Parts: sequence; structure tokens; C-alpha cells
Amino acid sequence: MLRTPDCFSVAETCRRLPESSSEARLSAYDVCAGHAQRLELIASEAGLFWLEEPAGHHGKVLMVCSEADDCRRLLETGALGSHLNGYGGGSLAALDDRVVVVSDRQRLISVNPDDAVAKVLVDEPECEWGGLAADPARNRVLAVREARGAQQLVAVGDNGDWQCLHEGEDFYGAPALSPDGWRVAWISWQLPDMPWHQSKLWIGELDRAGNVRNLRCCVPPAEGSIQQPLFSGDALWVLSDHAGWWQPWQVQAQGRDVIWHELSAPELDHANAPWQLSEHHHCALADGHWARVQYRAGTGELWLNTGTGGDIRVACEYSDFRSLCTRHGRLCCIARSASRLDSIIEVDPYSCETRVLAGGESPLPGRQVAVPETFIVPPQASAEFPVQGFVYLPVGPASDAPPLILMAHGGPTSAVYPVYNAQIQYWCQRGFAVAEVNYRGSSGFGREFRQALAGRWGDIDVQDMRRAAAYLVAQGYADGGRLYIQGRSSGGYTALMALLDDNCFKRGASLFGVTDPLRLRQMTHRFESGYLDWLLGHPDEYPERWQARTPLHHASRIRVPVILFQGGLDPVVVPAQTRAMVDSMTAAGNPPELHWFEDEGHGFRQRRNQANMLEWLHSFYRRPSGKPNDWA
Repeated sequence: MLRTPDCFSVAETCRRLPESSSEARLSAYDVCAGHAQRLELIASEAGLFWLEEPAGHHGKVLMVCSEADDCRRLLETGALGSHLNGYGGGSLAALDDRVVVVSDRQRLISVNPDDAVAKVLVDEPECEWGGLAADPARNRVLAVREARGAQQLVAVGDNGDWQCLHEGEDFYGAPALSPDGWRVAWISWQLPDMPWHQSKLWIGELDRAGNVRNLRCCVPPAEGSIQQPLFSGDALWVLSDHAGWWQPWQVQAQGRDVIWHELSAPELDHANAPWQLSEHHHCALADGHWARVQYRAGTGELWLNTGTGGDIRVACEYSDFRSLCTRHGRLCCIARSASRLDSIIEVDPYSCETRVLAGGESPLPGRQVAVPETFIVPPQASAEFPVQGFVYLPVGPASDAPPLILMAHGGPTSAVYPVYNAQIQYWCQRGFAVAEVNYRGSSGFGREFRQALAGRWGDIDVQDMRRAAAYLVAQGYADGGRLYIQGRSSGGYTALMALLDDNCFKRGASLFGVTDPLRLRQMTHRFESGYLDWLLGHPDEYPERWQARTPLHHASRIRVPVILFQGGLDPVVVPAQTRAMVDSMTAAGNPPELHWFEDEGHGFRQRRNQANMLEWLHSFYRRPSGKPNDWA
């Protein structure tokens, strides 16, 4: 019999529940076998490099694709990836004869792609690295270094010695060099801001010794977030949202003045929120032409400006693009779609033909893949913005309106995209519809939409989740009597807040979700130390708001069954948050179902635990009541 609300040990959680599905369905264990993920693509004369997390492998490895399109693993051992700011990014820099990579232990390692010989450049305890960029003119890399709670922009030579180029700002990111190596630019931001709220652009010159001279700090004409500086010849381009959207601007320093030239571009975001360092959503091509990503209704589109009669959309079969770079005059990037695994693609800027260099595997050979449909909830008198999302319908013969699981994404300043998600396929093969919602505060819909969440977390995100549920029911996508809501991390918070005094959702799930924002504020890491005050206002100024938006304080207002999942090693949403919520709901007479994984952190990594989490969720949603022994 299922125990509630006591904590489960891993051994107890691993028991399998009775399953009414046929053997033809994708099992939870198969879903959680994982699939190859590819990220952080870069290029140089030495080759095309990226990080890859193979299926079933807990850690990223270094891959290389040679000029002959021979793709292979370059390092056979060791996990890789930056941890800077908690989310990493910029783990690779490619020079003409070597690639420098950040290891999982936060070492800087130099690898010769010809013979795969690796050597440790820098190994500093209590130090983290990220935001790497190549400086081939000086045979070194630029990087962001953090030690003892302070960041610097530094340059690291081929012998491992490093010199500080700039310090004094709270955070640094996105260093970029001009093709001739004489000009440099980067981004910085100060607490309590996040990089998508407000940031600064720095422009300088480099002397022969590689020191920065004639440094200028540039702020946009209006408050805004700048990201992804990029040189094309002598011209410096950035993506800035000070005019309402992350759009391309050319920045020129003339005497004491800084001039911002806007490119004629559609009013769309050309990037997403920079949670990670060294994102690349635009890229200079030959002859002054460009490649840029645009986000339209939640979907990423890749556009080329080739000078042959306007902009051309390419690679239309894909729905998100990252890490744009060039190799031998051709555009390369990571492309994602709803029906294929991550692909490394190459696009000819003249013929616009697309070629897959690596990846693009079929995720479910021989099985039908549920593909997303875009939906848009119209604005209302109390909600001035439309809300966009993606709905996935059950696989198989059409029947009555299905039960719907509404998923709140994490962040919350993040977004969902129409790309392959194995866990969504699990639900669709079991007769459920799934909807992911880009509620107000999500990125990809302009600055005003994103900034609307300021001070209103737990309010307008909840409104938008409920709006989406009502819309999908009215449109016949879902059975209004079988609506469920779930979320991870900050999405778990949104799910719990949506259950307060609500009869829309029949039950809800919080996967390592926030239950006490004030407690989280006291324990969060430096990168996000001002984020909660932006989301809810400073607690000294808005104590009533913090009280009203804390699920822990309002457990008695949740009257439907709830299931909670928590890792015992979670450093972000610490275990005490979930334990306190269990105690509060139990005292209110509605004990939740709790599943505890003592050996997991924030986001479960072990296949066995992931599979059991899916099976417990399935059994929970199948029960018509909250009683453990009540089966559908």
C-alpha cells in the first residue's frame, strides 16, 4: 500500500506499480534511458567542436568533426562543462591548433585534436571558469574567472598563466574579439540585476601585449539588456532589447559619443534569456551577410541575409537554433526539432541547402511521435497580453476529450520550445494530452512581456496557466473534469500557487518545487541573489506580498490531492522546503503523497529514479481520488 505522507527511501520508491498499458507503449524506463544532447558548438581551423551528453551518460564529452566530416569523440574520459553562475556556458574555445575546454572539476584543459593529447592548463581550487573565447592572434583564450565570490575577465596563455583584463563588475560575460585581434568587447551586469534585466557593453582596444586600452563603457539609449557582442570586420554588433525586443544594433564609439544604429528587423526577439554564458543567436557570414535566429510565437526560425533580394528563412524543418558559427564559409549550428534529436547542421549561405553533420536521430524508431500544436490564448480585460503555448495530443485513435497535464516551465524567466521531449511522449502514449505554456515573464516575446512578471510571481503566471487550461477545454483539446498541473523548480511553485482556492485543477504535482521563497532567498547562490526581490519585491517593503505568495503559509487552501518529489541532496530547493510543505498540508488535513530520493540533487539524474518518478506520477493521475488504493 502506498504510504503518505512519510518520506520514501530509494529502495521503496523503486517498486513498480501495476500498469494497465500494453507492452507496445514506451516504458518509463525506456523514456529515461535518455538521448544524446548536443550543445556549445564552436569552430576554428582545427575543426568543429561541441559538447555532447550521450544517451545514458551522466556527463558531457568533447566531440570533433574534421574537415572530412569525420565526427568522433575527442576525449574518452572525464566529464566536461562550466559551472559558472550555476548554469555554465562558454565551456569551449577553439584555436587553430587546439581546443580549450572547462572540465567538470573546473580545470582548464588544452586538447590537440590531431592526437587527442590533453594537458591541464589551469587547476585552481575553489575557482570556476566560463565564457571562453579564442584570441588566435596571441595564442590564448579569454575567459570569465570567479574565485572567492568575485569575477574577472582574464586571458589565459598556452602555458596556463593568466592575466586580468578587467575586474570590479559583479558579473562578466560574452567576450568577443575583432577578426584582426585588436578590438575587444564584453558584457557586464551588477547586482541585483539579472543579465536579462539590465547590462552594460564594454568596448576596448588590445595592445601587442594583450592589455586593454582606451576602454569605454556603453549603456543603451534606454534601460535594457545587451547580449552577444560580435564583430563583423570593424563593425561591432550586439543584440539589445532597449527598444522593446532583442534586436541587432551596430554600436560605434565616436569621440565621446556612442552611437547606436538599429538594423531594420521585425519586432521579434532574436535571442532568449541568457541564463548561460556565450550563447550565439547571430553570426556574420562572408561579404557582409548575416545569419540570425528569430523567435516567433515560441518557435525559433533561422534567417539568412544574403544580399540577393532580402532575408531568406532556411532549415524550416527545425524549431530552435543555438551556437551559430561558420566553418569554411558555411553556417553551422545546433538545430532542434519536435521529431528528431539534436542535430549539428551546416547551411550553404548561397544555395541555402542544409546538411546534417551529426545527430538528428529518430528518437522513437518504429513509433509514432506526438508533435506539438501551437495555441494562443487571446488577451482579456484583466490580462493585456495573449499567452502562447504548445499542446501535444494523445497518440492513437481519436476519442473523447483527453485528460490534460498542464506543465509550468522553470526559471521562471525562461521558455518552452516545440522540441522533442521524451517525457511528453510518455504521457501522450498513455492517453494524456500535455500543454506547455509560455506565461507572462517568459522570454521570446519582447521585453514588456518578460518584465511583466516583476513583483507578480505567483500571480500572473498562475493566471496565465488557468487561462490556458480554460482555453484548451473550450477548444475541445481537453476534458475539463480531468485537468492536472505540474512543474519543476520554480514551475513547481507556480503549480502549487495555482492550486490555492481553485477548482479548475483536480490534482497537482511539484517536482523539487519552491514552497517558501523567503527561505530560498536566504540560501540562493550569488547569481540569483537579487532575483527573488525582482520577482516579489523586497520583503521589507512588501511583507504582505511575500506572505500571500508563499504556498507553505496557505496549505489549508489546497483541497485537491498533491504529489511531491524531492532530492535529499538538492542545493537549490533545499529538502527543508518540501518537508515543511508536507508538514503544513498534513496539519491542514490534506496530506500529500511524497517521494524522496536521498541521492538526488536539483533535477533527478539517475535513470532508475527518473523512471520511478514517471510511474508514480502516472499512478497518481490515474486515480479518481487522492486515496492511495483507489485505482482507475
